[in-house]
Amino acid sequence: MKRHSENKKAGPVGPSQRQLRAGELIRHALVDVLREEELADPALQGVSVTVSEVRMSPDLKHAVCFVEPLGAGVTEGAAEHIGEIIAALNRVSRFLRGRLGKSIDMKFTPDLKFIHDESFSSAAYMDRLFLDPRVQQDTRRLSDLTDDEEG
Repeated sequence: MKRHSENKKAGPVGPSQRQLRAGELIRHALVDVLREEELADPALQGVSVTVSEVRMSPDLKHAVCFVEPLGAGVTEGAAEHIGEIIAALNRVSRFLRGRLGKSIDMKFTPDLKFIHDESFSSAAYMDRLFLDPRVQQDTRRLSDLTDDEEG
């Protein structure tokens, strides 16, 4: 006899509403903590960080925080500088977790892990591609085709 849970279709399952809500709660609270607290790590002195997303584990005990240091830019050595900032955030994660515990209303305050958010550099790369004259020529051709079909 098949169990009820075996009848479900197999496929990719995304985060639950509970995980999404908890992730947004953590993200907002973490932004406030990072803005208000003076962090002792020298690599974080004078650094502003954007927290773009927080992904929660199903049990809400672990949070992966995607961050982008502001002003890191595309200068020479930027990747190394970003790596230092991410490492420093992971070093002070226990301190940040303690501050989060005071500002959120959850049963458990999750462990924090910081990762560099690559989506910003991917978006910049896409922008550069769309500015390429060869790509613009192709997009103009496509828009001409769709205009002809409509008219």
